[in-house]
Amino acid sequence: MELIAPALWSDYELIDTGDFQKLERFGDFIVTRPEPKAIWDRALTEKEWQKLSHATFRKTKDFDPGDKEERGEWFLKPEMKEQWYVNFKYDSLNFKMRLGLTPFKHVGIFPEQAVNWTYIYDHLSAYKQQPRFLNLFAYTGAASIVAKAAGADVVHVEALKQLIGWSKSNMEASGQSDIRWLLEDAAKFVKREVRRGNFYQGIILDPPAYGRGPTGEKWILEEGIRDLLDDVAKILSPENSFIIVNLYAKGINPLITENLFNGAFGNTPDKQLGELYMEDRAGRKLPYGTLLRMER
Repeated sequence: MELIAPALWSDYELIDTGDFQKLERFGDFIVTRPEPKAIWDRALTEKEWQKLSHATFRKTKDFDPGDKEERGEWFLKPEMKEQWYVNFKYDSLNFKMRLGLTPFKHVGIFPEQAVNWTYIYDHLSAYKQQPRFLNLFAYTGAASIVAKAAGADVVHVEALKQLIGWSKSNMEASGQSDIRWLLEDAAKFVKREVRRGNFYQGIILDPPAYGRGPTGEKWILEEGIRDLLDDVAKILSPENSFIIVNLYAKGINPLITENLFNGAFGNTPDKQLGELYMEDRAGRKLPYGTLLRMER
C-alpha cells in the first residue's frame, strides 16, 4: 500500500485544514467547507480564514458524513460568484469545468481525482484502436471529458438529471462532443451490459457512500459494492484494459477495498493500492479514501 496524491495544478489549492473544516482555492475563489476527517487544529487563525474565504458552507442538519449528504447553506462575500470556471492542463490535455455552490457543500468537482484524470489520459491515449471507456457514478463528467479528449468512445452513467446537464455544459466548455449520456442506476446498467456481452478497455467507479438512483433506487456503498464489483469484472476487457476504484466512506480502508477487489477480479499482481490524499500548506495530509488501480 502507498500514499497517493495528485500533482499540483494551478487552479486548485488546499490551503488549510482543521477543526473539521477545509479551506480551498478553486480558481479565483476560496471556500470553506466541512471536512469530518480534519480532526486536528488549524494552522491559520480564525481571523485569517475569514479574511481569505469568499464563501463559507454551514450545515443546517447533522447527518452522519458516512451515510448521507450534509445539507446546508452558503454565506457569501459580495465579490463571490455562484458559478465560475476552473481549468485543468496536463500534457496536451486542457479542459474546463463550471463550478457552483450546491446545498450539499459540493462545488462540482472533486480535485483529488486529478490523479485519475492524468492516469486515464495517459492510458487511453496509448491505445492504437479507439478504446471504450465507462464512467460510473460520473458526477459532473471530468473523467468523461478527459477520456473523450484521449480519443475514447465514452459512456457516462449518472443517476441525477441535473448532473447530466452540468456535465454537458462542461463538455461543451472544454470543446468536446459526442459523449454518450445515460441517466441510469449504475448497478442496473452494469448488469445489462453483462447480459449484452459488452466490454470496456477503461472503467472508473467512484461511488458515493449513500445515494439514490433516477427512480429512487437506494444505494448504500457497504451493501452494494460487492455485487457491483462482481459485475464490473465481467465487462472489463480481459486484455489491454484498466480499472480505477475509488472508495470514500466511513469504515472503508485499503485492506477492505483490496479484499473486495480480489473477490471480484482475483488476486492480480498488476495493481496499485493505497490511500488517496491531498496536502495543505502546513504539510498535513487530508485523506480522500482508498484508491485501487489495475492494468491488464
